[in-house]
Amino acid sequence: MTVVLVPNRRGVEALSDLPVRAVQYDPKGELPEEAAEAEILVAPLAADEAALALPARLPKLKLVQILTAGAEAWLPRLPDGVALSDGKGAHGGATAEWVVGALLAVYRDFPAFVRAQDRGVWDSHGTEGLFDKRVLVVGAGDLGEHVVRRLTPFDVRTTLVGRRARAGVHGVDELPGLLPDHDAVVLVIPLTDRTRGLVDARFLAAMPEGAVLVNAARGPVVDTDALLAELTAGRLRAALDVTDPEPLPAGHPLWSAPGLFLTPHVGGAAPGGLDRAMRVAHEQIAAYVRGEEPPNLVRDGY
Repeated sequence: MTVVLVPNRRGVEALSDLPVRAVQYDPKGELPEEAAEAEILVAPLAADEAALALPARLPKLKLVQILTAGAEAWLPRLPDGVALSDGKGAHGGATAEWVVGALLAVYRDFPAFVRAQDRGVWDSHGTEGLFDKRVLVVGAGDLGEHVVRRLTPFDVRTTLVGRRARAGVHGVDELPGLLPDHDAVVLVIPLTDRTRGLVDARFLAAMPEGAVLVNAARGPVVDTDALLAELTAGRLRAALDVTDPEPLPAGHPLWSAPGLFLTPHVGGAAPGGLDRAMRVAHEQIAAYVRGEEPPNLVRDGY
């Protein structure tokens, strides 16, 4: 029977109906004796050094199942012959909610009202609205689709961009022509060699004055210095849930950048996240034991 190492009791219970032997392990402690036979590792949520070192300790490992959508930390650490399946589908709804909230915060100027409340000042002033905005969603996978569904009831006009053009989706090569015609750009793409630094000075310069950049992807997708230059000049605004570097160190200029709404990588943090992630893991592991490729198998960084 296939041995699966799982980092928590709830994960063991989630796999109880599959023909596998699910064994709980401590990501930071000694591995159980069953690790010598384990073919599948369900990774812990945090991709810290202890977690990333686990695949090299499992001699019969064939598949690493992560509980997040971002695979960039794991890919360089996988031994030859070990496949990776991600947690796509587990956190898209929560992250899409953060995108909507971030856009509302920027357009309705909620941070300014909170600061006025802290000072005890009745700062009554007009704001923009989210309705009728043109939003370019860069990333046409599960998360991008969630973002579009949640923005549509706000009468937002959305445009999807993916790696390649297809029905209803523009290709990434079309970005230079699309950027000037949108009020906001939402980034929901994985970090790969192709997307690292995608949002550079040229990308930002193509966005119209007053536009909003929303990064719910990974910090290094955006050139931090280029974004800081646009924010400092007051030409663009931004909402970031991820930064480069991350965590953002004390004294970093992003903390005080004008026109920036900043949260500490909490976009996907919502109740039930672990249960949703384990349901996705269940689907991937079920496919593996049937002799099929897991639906979320990562190829070329995606």
